[in-house]
Amino acid sequence: MSEGATFSRRLPDEESTLELGESWAKSLRAPLVIHLQGDLGAGKTTFTRGILRGLGHTGAVKSPTYAIVESYPLEAFTLHHFDLYRFASPEEWEDAGLDDLFSPDSVCIIEWPQQGGAFTPPADITVSLNHAAQGRACTATAHTANGQKSLEAWLNSN
Repeated sequence: MSEGATFSRRLPDEESTLELGESWAKSLRAPLVIHLQGDLGAGKTTFTRGILRGLGHTGAVKSPTYAIVESYPLEAFTLHHFDLYRFASPEEWEDAGLDDLFSPDSVCIIEWPQQGGAFTPPADITVSLNHAAQGRACTATAHTANGQKSLEAWLNSN
C-alpha cells in the first residue's frame, strides 16, 4: 500500500461497523489524526465506538455533538473524539482551544472536519462512511506515512 492508497469494504449492518473499528484499533499508534466523513447516521460514532471497544474501553461512548470533544485516557494513548457538526464558523475551533488536545500521545478522531476549515489539523487517514444499498460503504485513505503505517499494520493483521 502506498501513501494515498485506499482501502474499501462493504458493511452490511451496525455490528459490522463496530467490528471494523474494533479490528483496526490494535493497529493505532499515537500520534494520529483521523478524519471521519459521511452523512448523518452513516456510522461515524459507531465506528469510533468499535475502535474504543477494541482498545479496551468498557464505558459508554456517546457522540460529542454537543460537547464538541470526548476524551478517553487509555493505556497506550489518549483518544480524543471530536464532532464539529454544530460549528457555525471555523473560528470556533480556535475559540474552544482544541489545538491543545493534539500531542504526540494522542489519537484524534474528527467527525465533520470540514466545519473547522483551515483550523482542523490535516488527516493522516480519512475514513468515509456512506449509506449504500442495505448497509454502508467504508473507504479509508492514507494521506501520510504515519497513516500508511497504521492502515498497513491493520491490513496485515487481518
